[in-house]
Amino acid sequence: MSSWQLVAVGLVMLLGLFGVLVPGIPGPLLVWAAVLWWAVTDKSAPAWTVLMGATALLLLNQVLKWLLPARDLRASGAPYRTLFLAGAAGIVGFFLLPVIGGPLGAVGGLYALERARLGSHGDAWASTRTVMRTIGLSVLIELFSCLLVVGAWAGVLLAG
Repeated sequence: MSSWQLVAVGLVMLLGLFGVLVPGIPGPLLVWAAVLWWAVTDKSAPAWTVLMGATALLLLNQVLKWLLPARDLRASGAPYRTLFLAGAAGIVGFFLLPVIGGPLGAVGGLYALERARLGSHGDAWASTRTVMRTIGLSVLIELFSCLLVVGAWAGVLLAG
């Protein structure tokens, strides 16, 4: 696989990660499609292993999303822009502090943005808790699953 194709696969994965945060963009499907593209082009045993693991993990992710109760995002009171930026902070946190940085970055980013918007610690913390109860668990599960797939892909690339 050429370096340009690897860059394109990485960009599709990045779009998939942001797709988890943006309604209407199928984030996990984009991440899985990028792994499929890479595995079909690379044709190595580690690539096929990552594809099989990604398939199993993302299917499990979908089952968990269906089992969790759906809640209305508008009821949380936080603007969509704040939620998107908090998710982006989670993605950055995942790469700065692998695995646990994702949730820490997302929750920390959400709190910081709500603190700037609302002004006080109490209001920002109450808003952060409300958002986390409303959408947090399902989005975090989906984002974490996609980040694990991207991390596995990057790990195989770095090891090879």
